[in-house]
Amino acid sequence: MEKELRSAGVLCHISSLPGKYGIGSLGKEAYAFAKSLAASGVKYWQVLPLVQTGYGDSPYSSVACTSGNPYFIDLELLAKQGLLTREELRCAEHKELDYGVLYTERYATLRTAFSRFHFDNDDFRAYIKSGVSEDYALFMTAKTVFGGSFRDWEEPIKRHDPDALEKFRTEHHEEYLFWNFLQYEFDLQWRALKEYCNGLGVKLIGDLPLYVAEDSADVWANPTLFKLDEDLKPEKVAGVPPDYFSENGQLWGNPVYDWKEHEKQHYAWWHARLSRALELFDLIRIDHFRGLDRYYEIDAGAESAKCGVWQNGPKEKLFGGFSGRKRIIAEDLGLIDDGVRSLLARTGFPGMKVLLFAFDGNPDNEFLPKNIPENSVCYTGTHDNDTVKGYVDSLAAEDFILFRARLAMALEERGIHMRLRKDGQNFPEALIRLALESDARLAVIPIQDVLGLGNEARMNFPGTQGGNWQFRLDRPVGSALAKLKKIIKIYRR
Repeated sequence: MEKELRSAGVLCHISSLPGKYGIGSLGKEAYAFAKSLAASGVKYWQVLPLVQTGYGDSPYSSVACTSGNPYFIDLELLAKQGLLTREELRCAEHKELDYGVLYTERYATLRTAFSRFHFDNDDFRAYIKSGVSEDYALFMTAKTVFGGSFRDWEEPIKRHDPDALEKFRTEHHEEYLFWNFLQYEFDLQWRALKEYCNGLGVKLIGDLPLYVAEDSADVWANPTLFKLDEDLKPEKVAGVPPDYFSENGQLWGNPVYDWKEHEKQHYAWWHARLSRALELFDLIRIDHFRGLDRYYEIDAGAESAKCGVWQNGPKEKLFGGFSGRKRIIAEDLGLIDDGVRSLLARTGFPGMKVLLFAFDGNPDNEFLPKNIPENSVCYTGTHDNDTVKGYVDSLAAEDFILFRARLAMALEERGIHMRLRKDGQNFPEALIRLALESDARLAVIPIQDVLGLGNEARMNFPGTQGGNWQFRLDRPVGSALAKLKKIIKIYRR
């Protein structure tokens, strides 16, 4: 991350923005949110991956790692182009975020918009010619035609045969254009929002998952870059070993990279992916950064992650010759060893410090405010944590007393004069103050903690299926951000 003045950021995914169409979008609510950030002195808006989600609705599992989520396309902006009617907008209204309803209804609405789109225009032609969504559009067209996993498709299409794909594209040209249309509209709306944010002095932080999904355009179009067998099934999959939190470890199931093949190709696929991300964002966070030093590899078909082995990743070779190195943040959480620390030092990337991990009583805890270095990004919590209030409310009486005492000590050590309430209700503000006061060059606060929300506002429960990624704001946040502005000023951000 380029060295600059101390700054503050807010973490809020697009899906969490308010609005009447069932999920946040790139429309007026996003612009209003950006305006409120700028007015409060917040210089960074961090989001989760913007990709089209697959089974489980997780933004960390996508049909294509460079795709944009069609759910985020603002319907009212489409209506302004004459692609949707007022009645069609009304029919698309939903109060709750229900991914099942979105899947069955939103694509139908988008197909209606596409039916009125004049796709024989220079801009759209140029977009298709750029090839930025080519593999995605072909993949989704084949999904529509054949269904199932790409391994179930007709053999030449399954093998990504160029001649077969050329014929397939011609035979299903309108469907192919539809999926390009979705990415084209997403791209237009996102770039307009980014330009508006940057004009306000707000920069955007994106999120790049390390791994891609097994049934994705990424694996389908680039099978030699992954450890697959002759039938294109994964031979090895990703996960993490058993630890204090999970006796069986975590079996993620993503195909692992064949890093030797990536090296032969001078990491071209990765550089293209990083470059695309840096077109869309001012900074990017690489999720599960430790997997670039060493990664945990498990035999496909294993019932748990107990029997995996550690393998060497590409380390800093991945970034050789890549010009965007100063715009990268490393998610260095989890099982971290000297190899990861050494890689972080050699790349110069700032790591992450999460205050909710700080108060275990160990004075050498790296997440304690007094131990946080300048070249880092400090968070109260992440999308995988409970909110501060949710965490505090969940503590047993004895643990609450310990946490309160340790938090009070940290405040005193940092010269922050604040009386902690006995009911813990101002603990979110205390952690926000500690984050903003810390030496970290950038401090990012989840919007849930800015608002002091509890467990009901948690974004994700790792290792669980269903019920995640559903938090939404029900109103504008200008007043809460106005309060944050006062704290930002106190701590010179």
